[in-house]
Amino acid sequence: MSSHAMDVRTLINNRPLSRYQKKIIALCFTIVALDGLDIAIMGFIAPALRMEWGVSHHQLGMVISAALIGLALGAMFAGPMADRFGRRVIILSSVFFFGFWTLLSAFSANIEQLMLLRFLTGLGLGAAMPNVSTLVSEFSPEKRRSFIITVVFCGFTFGAAAGGFAASWLIPSFGWHAVLMLGGILPLMLVPFLLKMLPESVRFLITTQAASSRIRAIVEKLAPGSTEMDTQFQMSRHTRQRGAMQLVVTRPYLFGSCMLWGSYFMGLFLVYLIGSWLPTLVKDAGLTVAQAAIITAMYQAGGTVGSLFAGWLMDRINANLALAVIYFSGAVFTTAIGLSPAHAALLSAIAFCAGFCLNGANTGMNALSANYYPTHARATGSSWMHGIGRIGAILSAFVGAEMLTWGWSLTQVFLTLAIPATLTSLLLLAKSALGYQRQSDPLP
Repeated sequence: MSSHAMDVRTLINNRPLSRYQKKIIALCFTIVALDGLDIAIMGFIAPALRMEWGVSHHQLGMVISAALIGLALGAMFAGPMADRFGRRVIILSSVFFFGFWTLLSAFSANIEQLMLLRFLTGLGLGAAMPNVSTLVSEFSPEKRRSFIITVVFCGFTFGAAAGGFAASWLIPSFGWHAVLMLGGILPLMLVPFLLKMLPESVRFLITTQAASSRIRAIVEKLAPGSTEMDTQFQMSRHTRQRGAMQLVVTRPYLFGSCMLWGSYFMGLFLVYLIGSWLPTLVKDAGLTVAQAAIITAMYQAGGTVGSLFAGWLMDRINANLALAVIYFSGAVFTTAIGLSPAHAALLSAIAFCAGFCLNGANTGMNALSANYYPTHARATGSSWMHGIGRIGAILSAFVGAEMLTWGWSLTQVFLTLAIPATLTSLLLLAKSALGYQRQSDPLP
């Protein structure tokens, strides 16, 4: 052992956030914002697409579900790959590919082409979010980790809301193709900046025994002057007895993993059904395409504020209990949407409150999973939560299409959607009650 050994875990935990860490957070926020824009984009263009191409609710559901199937597969495969090859390369690849395929989607000639391109887009989208969550968690001090992750994931609802406001202007002026072009060009413009400025996780480099010179270069940016040429890097309590996937599904992690999977499944079923079909439901209730886009954008914007609140609360009380309460409040506001009259201003206000709770709590789930798993299994654990959760999102596309085909009203749809919000709350209460919360890494 060198005369100068550095515990990187302790270094990150005991120092205030550096400019370098803030730059990483800003880059990851931007990635998540563009991810949110591209995931939500079909919901915003659906009414215009339906009018121009004359497609049915079932066909729209197939297009929406194609992207969500890609999201699930991208998430489940990208996590283990990131735990093996690194977070940075997977994030860079995912941003490039979801930007490229979204741009190509703007030139689709028919619904079949659009379905295929949305599936390919989903592969990139699904790989981005769990690995961004992992990278941010590994550069964050543990006492502020939940809040920092939720700040980054505010980008999702921020991007989705920005997409709604952009769609309300672009679609009447230039058509739905312009919205897809915007969603493709912006990620491609970000890629060169990521290549230059986004680092690999220093914790990952240590656990994979990377060259000390490579680790030192990153640590010096985190804490200038803190290393010497002979510094050896380590992390406290470092052990790696099991493979990543084996650890996620064996004691003492199995029950907590199942609760995370079930909660995220219900949460994504709910928020994707609302995000994808709210514009169509509102338009069918008698409002305009622009009003429908704005109401949905307010729902997404509420999630941006709600994410900050969820992260703040999770760092102060039992994180599982905090999210359970927020999800239950979301069930109340979801019910309120169903019972409110078709008035644009009133629906916008209630949608904002529902998004505050539901999207905010869903963002908090990323922090909950990142806190639950150790470094060498964190990307796998988070990505499997995302992948299984995306199955709920896939089902939401078909369920939403069926509800509209059956002629369900706005009231019937939203009273029904209060059920998964309540179930999510109960699953998190079970995880909390049985003592499976891990606020800091049991392992590095």
